Amino acid sequence: MMPDGQKLPIWALVGLGASQNIGYGTLYYAFSVLVPDIADDIGRSEQWVFGAFSVALLVGSLAAPLSGRLADRIGAGRLMAIGSFLAAVFLVAMAMSSGPLSFAVALTLTEVVSSAVLYATAFTAIVQAGGRKAQTSIVHLTLIAGFASSMFWPLTSWMHGFLSWREVYLVFAAMNLMVCVPVHLALSRLTTSAVKGSAPAVPSGLPTTPAGNRNRLFLLMLFGFAIEGYVLSAILVHMVPLTQALGMGAAGLFVASLFGPSQVASRLINLFFGRELPQRWLAIIAASLIPLGLAILMMTTPSISGAAVFAIFFGLGSGLISIVSGTLPLELFGKEGYGGRIGWVTSAKQMTSAIAPIAMSLSLAGIGVGVSIWLTAVIGIVAAAAFLAIAVSVRRGRVLVTASVPGSEQVAR
Repeated sequence: MMPDGQKLPIWALVGLGASQNIGYGTLYYAFSVLVPDIADDIGRSEQWVFGAFSVALLVGSLAAPLSGRLADRIGAGRLMAIGSFLAAVFLVAMAMSSGPLSFAVALTLTEVVSSAVLYATAFTAIVQAGGRKAQTSIVHLTLIAGFASSMFWPLTSWMHGFLSWREVYLVFAAMNLMVCVPVHLALSRLTTSAVKGSAPAVPSGLPTTPAGNRNRLFLLMLFGFAIEGYVLSAILVHMVPLTQALGMGAAGLFVASLFGPSQVASRLINLFFGRELPQRWLAIIAASLIPLGLAILMMTTPSISGAAVFAIFFGLGSGLISIVSGTLPLELFGKEGYGGRIGWVTSAKQMTSAIAPIAMSLSLAGIGVGVSIWLTAVIGIVAAAAFLAIAVSVRRGRVLVTASVPGSEQVAR
């Protein structure tokens, strides 16, 4: 077992970064590029194919808590190795599907096993093997894996220029089998020994808080992340049409293009300037940036510069949310049972993310663009309020604990 003060080995961090880029690229981002060819091949509309993907994401969200518990029990590296192998198998099944039903089943199974190989389980692997530096390693991983969309959208388009969608998925299956499986097998030596060698841990964030209060904080955290998942998905799926509907025309594409670099920038900023900031406060900042960006968009429309500020704020908030979804549970509850907790976080975010595009479409059709965006901003404020309630509750709990210990000089952060 690694010493508790040691960082995750560089090879493990780089390997995890590569596997996350491949995982997100092949199991998520590439899909939208291939939809037109898939729909034509299986004899269904593009809307039907996107609907099948939404259902697959929703079913996959239900598997995330189970993946988290398995990661706690057998080690995250071993689970990721199994998951990468099954991802390759189901990608082959998608490529070999004979019709709409077999395609939808294979797609759903692919999204089910994705919970075993993407961020939640990767974060758990870092926590199990990364010692006290796990939080920093999580930030490093999100920075490396932040390029998945930038890599796989153009890569998929280039491959699709001379390969069918079925052949593209066969290549993706080979990537998972030949790159991800070996990385995760090597990582399993660290995480399995950590699971076997570790004694039950006392939660590091709230060591003397009553269990009932921890349960309340956990539910608040799930609620906050679920709301964030909804807001991010609702806006991201419709970002270009929304900006165009607000009168920006082709400039909407420019505005949308600022989102990805802003996500990466947020992780760099946090890496260099946010090391000492408690993650509960980082969660408040992240959740506040998103409705603030939406408010700026609506107050300045149809200004391109105002829309650019919106996209930057939205990207910064999204990038920080991806970090705190891994670091906040660690700060609040410690290492014990971390996999199970982050599995529930992933489930909450993914479930609302699957529902959001349809809900936003209905809202746009029913009450219009402007009101829908303002309503989404208000919903985003609710998420920020949930994280603020967590920070206030933690501070009050620590003040009470300090007051009950004679002579204590501890000051809550």
